[in-house]
Amino acid sequence: MKIAIAQLNPTIGNISANARQILAAAEESAKLGARLLLTPELSLCGYPPRDLLLNPSFVQNMGEQLTELARKLPSQLAVLVGTVQTNSQAASRGEKPLFNSIALIDKGQIKQIFHKRLLPTYDVFDEDRYFQPGYESNYFTLDGIKIGVTICEDLWNDEKFWGKRTYQINPIEDLVKLDIDLVVNLSASPYTVNKHKLREEMLKSSAIRARIPIVYVNQVGGNDDLIFDGNSFSFNCNGQLMCRAKAYERDLVIIDYDEAKGDLLPGSIVNLPETEAEEIFLALVLGVKDYARKCGFTKVVLGLSGGIDSALVAAIASVAMGPENVLGVLMPSPYSSTHSITDAVALVDNLGINSEKLPIEGLMKVYDAALAPLFANTEFGVAEENIQSRIRGNLLMAIANKFGYLLLSTGNKSEMAVGYCTLYGDMNGGLAVIADVPKTRVYDLCNWLNRDREIIPFNIINKPPSAELKPDQKDRDSLPEYEILDDILERIICQHRSPAQIIASGHDRDTVNKVMKLVGRAEFKRRQAPPGIKITDRAFGTGWRMPIASRWLK
Repeated sequence: MKIAIAQLNPTIGNISANARQILAAAEESAKLGARLLLTPELSLCGYPPRDLLLNPSFVQNMGEQLTELARKLPSQLAVLVGTVQTNSQAASRGEKPLFNSIALIDKGQIKQIFHKRLLPTYDVFDEDRYFQPGYESNYFTLDGIKIGVTICEDLWNDEKFWGKRTYQINPIEDLVKLDIDLVVNLSASPYTVNKHKLREEMLKSSAIRARIPIVYVNQVGGNDDLIFDGNSFSFNCNGQLMCRAKAYERDLVIIDYDEAKGDLLPGSIVNLPETEAEEIFLALVLGVKDYARKCGFTKVVLGLSGGIDSALVAAIASVAMGPENVLGVLMPSPYSSTHSITDAVALVDNLGINSEKLPIEGLMKVYDAALAPLFANTEFGVAEENIQSRIRGNLLMAIANKFGYLLLSTGNKSEMAVGYCTLYGDMNGGLAVIADVPKTRVYDLCNWLNRDREIIPFNIINKPPSAELKPDQKDRDSLPEYEILDDILERIICQHRSPAQIIASGHDRDTVNKVMKLVGRAEFKRRQAPPGIKITDRAFGTGWRMPIASRWLK
């Protein structure tokens, strides 16, 4: 039996377009001789649909599109489609009104419906808000082959692999007891650094232990703050990798199941990105490209300061959108160094993007004059510094509004974590491209970009980072060195370590206490920031749910 893996990139809520995408994959699969087509979790509506699920007409439209799709699919092809089903017994049992489901369509009819059994509620996941877990093991028989069906999280409760059990049931163990020939998993698993390797290690372990081949399909594409990396794959019953689809791209892969051997045969294997820097860069490119496309933007604008953060964002944007669709705006002030301007110009030349120069000294004088009576007899300080950032933010927003561009914010995770950023200034934007990229990682990415030739001007990488809001200003005047800061932030944000634990690891007590307070005080800023593309297990996005009016870290 030939099995087709359709690695699709749905747009959330565009059900008719998603159905056409499934149909196109089905028609191509049929031409290639496939008997079964796998599509990702919730492939009909896109994942995650979030509170769209609270709208009954949204769910109803999905059901109508599923029925119509069934009539159009090639008759020789069975297709597994990710969808939502209503729970008819929700009211009588006091249950959730919906199921996260997979529909088996064959010969023009919806033959069976399978429900997801394990519903994640950690990090960015909130499935218990909408869905009722399925009650039974899911399987069907096709041409004499007994195929077990699992949906994403259903495979993430391998007690022997993780060393613990997160849920009471293990769907794989239950399927093994039913003498299944093959397991398929239909997923929408968001990207984080190195997660593709973790998935493969986990399912390899499951295949070996259960002695059952596993075929895994993952969604691809960017949806708001989440990236889905694709990297679909399959393992035979000995845990050998049989196929792997592309990373960060739509793909269609055919894998053969040999009925006589009861196992998968070797197929095509696409290589993974060679380095973490490469995979992160490609993920961020996809995130920008899809966010712009799915929100209806064709061009982007960003401020170019001559610093490393805006340089990296410009490089990402130039690949995601095409250099001709990127506008970099230089907005020098009296405190801007000469090399900041020349470095920004060199970056523009290297990337081939468009640029404009809008000096802000005149606007600064207007603000100073307007505020002079109120600010009389006070010292120059943060308020005056931030006016520069807010002038720049207003100019960028004006350009974005006038021409219909998407404004890209350029702040990194280190700055966002401690509030080293200006509300209504450099935080302005529709998408915060590197808001989950620590400063030290920003340098890694820029050095990777320069592996063959200079893309990011070397002077941008080598000069001390500075906001340039006052004479001779350096980031280290206000913050610890970034190597120290990022390590402390990793321990606070991702590892949930206490101050005492971080100090015990070798960090200075006063520095740790200062950073802890800064993280707590910056929460109100992060709540107002643009959505940021998630690349780590702990991003300041939908999975970060901290109170603002709190004294825990302050």
